[in-house]
Amino acid sequence: MPRDSAKRLVSVLLDADSLSAGNPDQEHERAVAIYDLIEENYFCPRGHDGGPYALNLSLTSGKLSFDIRTETGEPVATHILSLTPLRRVVRDYFLICDSYYAAIRTQTPSQIEAIDMGRRGLHNEAAALLSERLSGKIEMDADTARRLFTLVAALHWKG
Repeated sequence: MPRDSAKRLVSVLLDADSLSAGNPDQEHERAVAIYDLIEENYFCPRGHDGGPYALNLSLTSGKLSFDIRTETGEPVATHILSLTPLRRVVRDYFLICDSYYAAIRTQTPSQIEAIDMGRRGLHNEAAALLSERLSGKIEMDADTARRLFTLVAALHWKG
């Protein structure tokens, strides 16, 4: 997708009330995903060209809320998504991440690589599902969808 400085996120906040404390690996993954997302993304609510944008992600009544505002704080759109279509892939993602984090402490490089390939494949599947669920609402590229899924998973995780 074309790079346009108006069609991007300049800030992302995870609702503190929606988060459970994560382990150090999860906290690191959240911080890296936010950093990477802000550094490079393509994000544009359909029908709105007044960005750049600020995104607040939260869980509201068991649903995922994307509160999108302009950089100056003016409301643009709020999209509420059911988590039901994401539950299986999030659960599977957490299981494979647990295996990955355990493996990096005890397994051989080839075993770690095999688990990581599975983890990346599942992450891609989840990002595609998230992108599909937001289709018609938010335009984004694949890398943005991947990083957003990491943050959605962070909100979904209950320690």
